[in-house]
Amino acid sequence: MENKRYKDLKVVPGTYVPPLKTDFPEDDPYVGLYKPVYDRDYPAVDADYPYVDDSWTNKLNLLLCYYFILPIMGIVLRVKYGLRWTGRENLRKYKQQLAGGAITIGNHCYRHDCASILNAVGACGRTGTRIPMFAPNFKTKDQFFLRIVGGIPIPAPEAGISAMKAFNAAFDEFHRRGYWFHIFPEARRWDWYKPLRPFQKGAFTMAYKYRMPIIPCAVTYRERTGIWRWLGPKDEPLVQVVIGEPIFPDGTAPRAVETERLLKTSHEAICRLAGIEKNSWPSQL
Repeated sequence: MENKRYKDLKVVPGTYVPPLKTDFPEDDPYVGLYKPVYDRDYPAVDADYPYVDDSWTNKLNLLLCYYFILPIMGIVLRVKYGLRWTGRENLRKYKQQLAGGAITIGNHCYRHDCASILNAVGACGRTGTRIPMFAPNFKTKDQFFLRIVGGIPIPAPEAGISAMKAFNAAFDEFHRRGYWFHIFPEARRWDWYKPLRPFQKGAFTMAYKYRMPIIPCAVTYRERTGIWRWLGPKDEPLVQVVIGEPIFPDGTAPRAVETERLLKTSHEAICRLAGIEKNSWPSQL
């Protein structure tokens, strides 16, 4: 199978690139390849949606998720996908600077990449993580997990400016509480894709606004061999998360200039962490 993005990709020797089995787009990095079934009822994501939900039900769900469900998922992913991680020393080194919250970002490359990254950075036991998410996905079979993991639906443009103001006000409050955020700047999930696609600006605009450091995380792959071929899907690789050093925003720089710098620096960092020597996409379109 030919794909110009793979043809132009160059990786560090020893870096595993899964065999190309999907006809990935070559020119539009934001095509939605994952086709969910929207068969669940869900409240309208508008100005009246409870973006900050302090109900006891929601608090209990978050506690169960971050103290029980996510750790259990980490064990399952270790067995099924050989999940492991490196780079936690980068979090310990900057523990004081990260105390007020940080934004983890990563490549969006398989169904459980969010749970993998949250386990890698030690989010288990810390319920203060919020994740902006594509609102229609809350009408799928994953609805419950998206909510309890800290997912916050992003209102669609047709919901109006008042809805977006309510969404932004919620993240102002989350930041005030010292919560961490997690964002996939590639926006769409492409399973087992190796090149790093262009980033959208949202995470970096947020980092500048709140003066929150960016923590780049790369989900990388290993060939499935030996006993691993019996413990998970034979046609899917094993995974690990590589955690990079935080990237700090410069609050004295103009917003547009600094947002561009954060985006470009973060894209380069994840390429480096993923063993990509020459990426075949630009950092942004």
